[in-house]
Amino acid sequence: MQNLIRFLASVLAIAGTVIVLTPAVVRAQAPLTLNEAITRAIRQHPSMREAAADVTEAEARADQARAAWLPRVDFVEAWQRGDQPVFVFGSLLSQRRFGPENFAIDALNHPDPISNYHTAITAEELVFDGGRRESGIRQARLGAQIASVAGQDAVRALRTAVTQSYGQVLMAVAQRRAADAALQSADEDLLRAEHRRDAGMGTDADVLAVRVHRSQVRERQISAASQETIARAQLNDAMGEPLDGVYALQLPQTVDTALPTAAAIERDELAGRADVSQAVLQEQLAREARKSSRGAFLPQVGVQGGLEFNGASFAEQARSWGVGAFVRWNLFSGLADAARLRETAAAQIRAEAGRQRVESAARVEVRSAIARVESARAREEVGRTARLQAKESQRIIRDRYEAGLASVNDVLRAADAVLETELQHTMALVDVLVSGAMLDRARGK
Repeated sequence: MQNLIRFLASVLAIAGTVIVLTPAVVRAQAPLTLNEAITRAIRQHPSMREAAADVTEAEARADQARAAWLPRVDFVEAWQRGDQPVFVFGSLLSQRRFGPENFAIDALNHPDPISNYHTAITAEELVFDGGRRESGIRQARLGAQIASVAGQDAVRALRTAVTQSYGQVLMAVAQRRAADAALQSADEDLLRAEHRRDAGMGTDADVLAVRVHRSQVRERQISAASQETIARAQLNDAMGEPLDGVYALQLPQTVDTALPTAAAIERDELAGRADVSQAVLQEQLAREARKSSRGAFLPQVGVQGGLEFNGASFAEQARSWGVGAFVRWNLFSGLADAARLRETAAAQIRAEAGRQRVESAARVEVRSAIARVESARAREEVGRTARLQAKESQRIIRDRYEAGLASVNDVLRAADAVLETELQHTMALVDVLVSGAMLDRARGK
């Protein structure tokens, strides 16, 4: 009777522990695949809006640069009144109202106040500026291309981040479930140990050892539940979703497709990587900046013209016009132009070296990504076999323990082996998923 009461109490303890420590299982969870998580992130994550704004900003700068090819046209409407002699003299001439009486010395020195309504339209166009406009336009276009490539890379980076966060949640859920199963198994082992002790086939030391093991498993369960909460919050943040959302994740099916060789990727796909493309564009941008700095040593040539109206009232105005050309050549500016040329030359060298560094780092990343995928696939296969072997070993040892042919330490070691192989296999599966995403990004996909 006492054994029956003790058994029922243990069963109730197991049920209570599962209910308290696994709230994520009890709550309703909306299903979420990896592709759906990536789609949500691309659609609503703030980094996507930032990248789109960067592209729009760069394109607007390119439009500003192209405007340099068009003439500048200004319209001015002004009104002035005063008795300043030069102003009065000039205004009367502009209004075509200057008469002999205005040559009087007293009238020149002490003129009466006069109003001048001035309307003017002026235009100016650069004909030659040493190639600075063309270089500026090319630099702006390169900047727009760099922003566009950065936007594409932001999508790839977000896809990788979501995949990693998705894998972390899968890992955390697996750890929590493994801990749940291990705790249930520990409770069952505790019942066996107590039954054997009550039957005179075991000792209190055996029961105590199982209880210590159960405490360790329960601690691991608590930690796993906490890690799951953190991982889910990080995934929600990567998707741009509310942090308290809970989803039922599905482990994607892994397909052991043939991996491309590093040589094939470097030959056909390396140029498509965002960082390599940006480095190439940055080198071109530095080259254009150097060309622009050379143009500072050449003159600027332009034409200008204007049409204006002046009058004592807005309704009565006299018309005048003028056209002209100019040459502007800076002969000395404190050697700033020479310093600018040296600066852009050094920037071009730095950009060339940066492009070479990025390309070399990309090759290393490709090789590392391929090695990680191969390692993850091999570990997944080994882990699957080890998990099956550990479960079968646990079943055999439990039967031997009940028959008095194995010790409690053998039971505990078998339980630990099952837990470890479960976790290792899940980790390998997640690594296959994440390393595959990292390889895709290393290939520029």
